Amino acid sequence: MEKRKLGRGEVGAVGLGAMSFAGVYGPTTEERSHATLAAMLDLGMTHVDTSNIYGMGVSENIIGTFLAKQGKARDRLFHIATKAAIRVDRDAGRRWIDNSREHLTTELEGSLKRLGVETVDLFYVHRRDQGIPIEEVAGTLAGLVAAGKTRSFGFSEIAPSSLRRAAAEHPVAAVQSEYSLSTRAPELGLVQACEALGTALVAFSPVGRGLLTDAFPDAERVAATDFLRANPRFQPGNLARNVAATEGFRRLAAEMGTTAAGLSIAWLLARSPGVIPIPGTRSPEHLKELAAGAALELDAADIARIEAVLPLGWCHGDRYSDGQWLGPERYC
Repeated sequence: MEKRKLGRGEVGAVGLGAMSFAGVYGPTTEERSHATLAAMLDLGMTHVDTSNIYGMGVSENIIGTFLAKQGKARDRLFHIATKAAIRVDRDAGRRWIDNSREHLTTELEGSLKRLGVETVDLFYVHRRDQGIPIEEVAGTLAGLVAAGKTRSFGFSEIAPSSLRRAAAEHPVAAVQSEYSLSTRAPELGLVQACEALGTALVAFSPVGRGLLTDAFPDAERVAATDFLRANPRFQPGNLARNVAATEGFRRLAAEMGTTAAGLSIAWLLARSPGVIPIPGTRSPEHLKELAAGAALELDAADIARIEAVLPLGWCHGDRYSDGQWLGPERYC
């Protein structure tokens, strides 16, 4: 698989988002998650992305137990990223953002224990705390690099202007943002800022939370998934419209000899050499479809055909509900 720069090294052009290991999009097992991680290695995928909040440590624990089985090779298998900053009080039904030095340091220590490693390759601030200057947060993260707890750092869901402020204090290895044919806001400044600063743009939900695949979520699957059930794009009216809008894309993928998921990934990789998609899946079989996108070479005519069937602004509904908008910076 093609390699792309991330932090101090290179990773496979397509990584894996491990939120699905925590059962967020449906039930799974540790055995199946381990099979997915093993499939990653077979496919040349080396970057795995998790967070302290995915199942409140479940995703990190699963990656840790997989690594524990690998013997001496464990430290050479994956480029591991994790995140912290979102705090949850389930008893009070409250979520908030904390970018304090104490919180980020404590949470990273917990992540290292669950993963069973002494350092991670990349540590993100999962959401920005507007009460703390981002320059100060960059200083905290630089301190964690100096302490050997992480090799590099990044931010998730920040604006281009915030990235520039942070990068003026210390190089920022990556910015993570939702980016796909259904969510193209990063093209209004974030892609450009990342390219100018040498910062990787790690694209989560690159297949539109399933809309840009051949096995799109139906009403039953949406009803069984807390996140999708609350998301505007999967509300009854919008879901039907979005499924109908993507039918032409699925037909186009078939005409081009690939899957809709693979074509979605290929389109993203063609947008910028700094983009690294991290699709999530519970299935080794689906992972192969996603990874196949890295082998597709799209020319200008291919891109034009894709964007003719899914033009800018085609998707019905906001990408988050009001409650899901906690933390991401809106910049356009």
